[in-house]
Amino acid sequence: MEHVYPLEGDEQIAALQGVDLTVERGEFVALVGSNGSGKSTLARHFNGLLLPTAGRVWVDGLLTSDPRQLWQVRQRVGMVFQNPENQLVASTVEEDVAFGPENHTLPPDEIRRRVDEALSVVGLEDYRTHPPQMLSGGQKQLVAIAGALATRPACIVFDEPTSMLDPPGRRQILEIIRRLNAEESLTVVLITQAMDEAAAARRVLVMDAGRIVMDGPPEEIFEQRERLKALRLSLPPAAEIAQQLRDRGLTLPLGLLTVEALAGALC
Repeated sequence: MEHVYPLEGDEQIAALQGVDLTVERGEFVALVGSNGSGKSTLARHFNGLLLPTAGRVWVDGLLTSDPRQLWQVRQRVGMVFQNPENQLVASTVEEDVAFGPENHTLPPDEIRRRVDEALSVVGLEDYRTHPPQMLSGGQKQLVAIAGALATRPACIVFDEPTSMLDPPGRRQILEIIRRLNAEESLTVVLITQAMDEAAAARRVLVMDAGRIVMDGPPEEIFEQRERLKALRLSLPPAAEIAQQLRDRGLTLPLGLLTVEALAGALC
């Protein structure tokens, strides 16, 4: 698959080149890469926000470039973006969460059921009548996630959902993403610049210059310190500390990607 953006005149820039990727149902995939590597461009192909210049994208047997199937594609793949305010459209939280199901012309009782369930998942039941614009950044992102969940997608693509949040908000959003994957079997694609967030996934894809250049479990990807450095990427903080300790002669097992794992090994 390829995607080309037109520039002035006859010039073009290739944002995606030779991408060949399969994401299985129920996977938790993290997509990382330096700025301009093509992460967000690739993510927008998953539900037809962008169409490939060359090649095809299939979602559960549906072709994103077929206008007759695009609505079904977007029912299967939800999106949560970096800035939640870009997804807030209503005057109260529950109305905002109901926006997607209403567009699917569902019966009122089903819409109410889906809104209640989605608000329960993200812990915003007590905020249903609040104006979403008056909530904190983390709570606004939870509203955006609830809105995506209410459409009952098989997959949600999270495009840097924590980059505008403080550390407690980041942890809360990441914990909900983990739980949705582990307990609800939701397919998750997480685009992130935070390597500790990528370490929580079960598969990590590394992009560079519009290509997928590394693909594997986080334990394997984050042991390749020099290659990541050449790609202008870092290790998760715990993995970097563990590597520095090994460089100083301390014997530590590989695959220490979290603070908890590192502390346990040191103890």
